[in-house]
Amino acid sequence: MENKYQAVIIGGGPAGVSAALYLARANIKTAIVENGPGALARAHKIENFYGIAASGLKLYAEGLEQARSLGVDIIQDEVLAAEYYDSFVLTLKHQAEPLPAPALILATGTKNVTLNLPGLVELEGKGISYCAVCDGFFFRKKKLAVLGHGAFALHEAEYLRHLADAVTVLTNGQDDSAAKAAGFATITTPVTAVTGSERLQAVRFADGSELEVSGLFIALGTADSTDMARKLGAQLDGRFIKVDADGATNIPGLFAAGDCIGGLKQVAKAVHDGARAGLATIKFLRKQ
Repeated sequence: MENKYQAVIIGGGPAGVSAALYLARANIKTAIVENGPGALARAHKIENFYGIAASGLKLYAEGLEQARSLGVDIIQDEVLAAEYYDSFVLTLKHQAEPLPAPALILATGTKNVTLNLPGLVELEGKGISYCAVCDGFFFRKKKLAVLGHGAFALHEAEYLRHLADAVTVLTNGQDDSAAKAAGFATITTPVTAVTGSERLQAVRFADGSELEVSGLFIALGTADSTDMARKLGAQLDGRFIKVDADGATNIPGLFAAGDCIGGLKQVAKAVHDGARAGLATIKFLRKQ
C-alpha cells in the first residue's frame, strides 16, 4: 500500500493544526483528517490566547486555512478505524480506499458523548466494552449488542458480525434505517440499564423489556482519539492517552496531542502539545 503522506493528523483543532504547521515547514507531506470543530464550536469568544480575540469557529477555520496555505491537505471526513500493518491505516467514512501513513498524530480531543446507565460502570470489563477489535475475540459465538446509531457503531457491528452468533444494534431512540440496511437486527427503544451480577446478562429498555446478551459494545457518536489509541494497543491513563515528554505513545510512530492526553483544556496548551508532537514526528520520520 503506497503512502501518499508521511504523516496524517486526525483532528483539525489547535493541537492538530499546530503539529501540521511544524511538519509542513519541515517539508513533510502531511494531511489533516477533520470532522468539524468539536469543543471550539461552543467557544463564543476566545480572549486568553496570545494575539487572538475571536470565536472558536473563526479560530478553527483560520487554523485550517493556515495549514492549507503551507501545503497540508485537509480531508473532511470521519475516521471509522485506525489499524497498523506496514503503516498506520485509516478507514474513512466517505472514501473507498484506506489512508496509510508511517506516522500518525491523534488530536481529536475527548468524547463528550456518555450515558449514565445503571450498571454500566460496574460491568465495564465484565461484558461491557468500548472496542470491538480489542475484545471481540472473547465473545466468539455469543449474542452481542452494539449501542450507537452512526457510522462508527455500524463499523463496530460489522467487525463483530464475523465473530458473534448474533449482533443487535441498539440505537437508543435514534433512527435505525442504516443498521437495518446493513442487515442487522435493531432495537430503537431507549436503553435504561444493563444488568448482571458477576457478568453482563441483559440490556433493559424503557418499555420494561430486556435483551439477553453476553457483550455490549459502546459506540456512541464518532470514534475519538482514545478509541483509536485503544485499538492500536497504545497505553491509556484512565480515559486519556499516555504519552512521554515528546507526545509519543508506546507505539512507534504514534503520537497524541491536546485534550486527549489530559491536562489543562485550553487552546494555549493544545498548541504546545501539537508543536511538541509535530517536532517529535519529524525526528521519528527522519530516523526511518
